[in-house]
Amino acid sequence: MFSNQKRCRYGAHQLAEVICQLRFPEILSIEANAPVEFQEAIRADFPQFLRRQETPAPRITGAPGNMTLQNQPAVINYQFASADGIWRVNLTGKFISLSCSQYTTWEDFAGKLDKPLAAFIQVYKPAYFERVGLRYLNFISRSQLGLEGVPFSELIAPCYLGPLAEEDVAESASTRCSVDAELGIRGGCRVKLHAGPGLVKRGGQEDKEVKFIFDQDLFMPGKLQLNLAAGALQTLHSQADSIFRGAITERLHAAMEPEYL
Repeated sequence: MFSNQKRCRYGAHQLAEVICQLRFPEILSIEANAPVEFQEAIRADFPQFLRRQETPAPRITGAPGNMTLQNQPAVINYQFASADGIWRVNLTGKFISLSCSQYTTWEDFAGKLDKPLAAFIQVYKPAYFERVGLRYLNFISRSQLGLEGVPFSELIAPCYLGPLAEEDVAESASTRCSVDAELGIRGGCRVKLHAGPGLVKRGGQEDKEVKFIFDQDLFMPGKLQLNLAAGALQTLHSQADSIFRGAITERLHAAMEPEYL
C-alpha cells in the first residue's frame, strides 16, 4: 500500500482539488456575529466574501425497527475566496478549511494556510482541534496523459481495482466498480479511500470521459494542541504521497511527468 520511492511532483498531475480541514469544539460566536476581525486579517489574500446558510442532512436516530429522521439545525458557512477563485477559506462554528483547485506543491499550499489559520487562532482562541484532515481528490484522465485505450489495470495497482484486476473482467462491461475502505495507517493517522472509474460532473456538466477517481481523505482524530497542527498536517501529507505512489503503476507514474525533489 505504501511506497518508499523518492518524493516527486508531477508536471501533469491529476489533482482536481486539495482540501485541508481543522475541526474544533463549537464556537457559538462565529455564527452569532459576522467574522469582521477575521476577514480583515485575511482580506488582502481572500477578498471575495460569501455567506451561505446550509441545512445538513437529517440524522437517523433510534434502534433498528424504530428509527426516525431528526432534522439538523441550519449552519452558517462563511466563504472567503482569492480574487481568481482558486483558493477558498471556509469558516463555520465547528471547522475552518482551505481548499485549492489548482494545486502546485505542498509547500505552496501550507504557506497559503498560515495566515488564515493564525488569524483564526488569534481571533477565536479554540481550546484544541478535534480533527485535522487533508483530502486529495484525483481524477485520472487517460486522454490528458496520452493513454487513450490503455486499460486501468495497466495504470492502477490491483488492490484498488477490485474485480477489474481480473483478466477475464472487461472494463467496458463494468457499470460500477469501486473500492471503499477506512484504515488506520502510520503515525496515528486514518484514511478513508475511494477508488474506481466514474464519470465526473464539473461546472454543472458531466464529462463524457470515464476517469479513475482516487480520493484520499486522511485525518488525525483526537484532541490536538494548537501548536501541533502544522506537524500533523505534514505527517498527513507525507502519508498521502506514499499511498498515491503505491497506488499507481510505473506506466502512469511516467505519464504524469515526475520531477524529483
